[in-house]
Amino acid sequence: MEHSKNTIAFSKMHGAGNDYIYIDATKQIPSDLSDLARKMSDVHFGIGSDGLVAILNSDVADFRMRMFNSDGSEAEMCGNATRCIAKYVYEKGLTDKTTITLETLAGVKILYLSVSNGVVDSVTVDMGAPQLKPELVPVSSANTEVKIAEIETIGNKTYKITGVSMGNPHAVIFVDDITDEMVLEEGPVLEVAEIFPRKANIEFAKVIDRNKIEMRVWERGTGETFACGTGACATAVAGVLNGLTDRKVELKLKGGSLFINWDEETGHVLMTGPAAFICDGVFYL
Repeated sequence: MEHSKNTIAFSKMHGAGNDYIYIDATKQIPSDLSDLARKMSDVHFGIGSDGLVAILNSDVADFRMRMFNSDGSEAEMCGNATRCIAKYVYEKGLTDKTTITLETLAGVKILYLSVSNGVVDSVTVDMGAPQLKPELVPVSSANTEVKIAEIETIGNKTYKITGVSMGNPHAVIFVDDITDEMVLEEGPVLEVAEIFPRKANIEFAKVIDRNKIEMRVWERGTGETFACGTGACATAVAGVLNGLTDRKVELKLKGGSLFINWDEETGHVLMTGPAAFICDGVFYL
């Protein structure tokens, strides 16, 4: 990571519009990543982003990630960020591998890179098996095994919530139509509802057909984002659990499409999607 005590080099990247600032922390780690995330993510006084991702060395994988939301809170992992990390470490010359292991707070993930003429076109991430037991999401539930379309009254509205963890907590709500009011007004209320002891990412999903879902997400600690990889995975799983979709499905988000396969044989969720550089720069601390 090239920087003096007053500057830090960064790359801004996005996966389907989910934009984060990436720093190479394999040689030196900034002292306060949470504070740095708040400063760099600020749209007026910083660069503007959904958060900050630090790429570090790992004792158990090829690389390790630490991910911070724009409010400075640390998250377990981010599906879109994992794809961007794969592109970053390959195209920046930190590795020549096309299969990479990545340590996250949600466990080690395997990343499969599709490379053409030295450029990573897309990345498939083995996101592992979803956790469905309510205490592992975590979300309170009348059922000890799963929370599928369980009715909850939050504020003055009633929702049918399906709880899924992809290493971080998600609440998926299937609706006939997705509105701004749902996402921007109800999303922040649901995020901090008492039934979610660690808060939750809230997905509003509309089933188009057995192989396609439209989705918008209110992301924990950030607000609405253009895409959420773990949210897309959770929504695909919820579609199967509710009998609404097949195991292979396209998730249409504001920033583009992600392709999810909940593999029946392994039980793992495979996510395929793009990753792109926006810019490189130097941030003045």
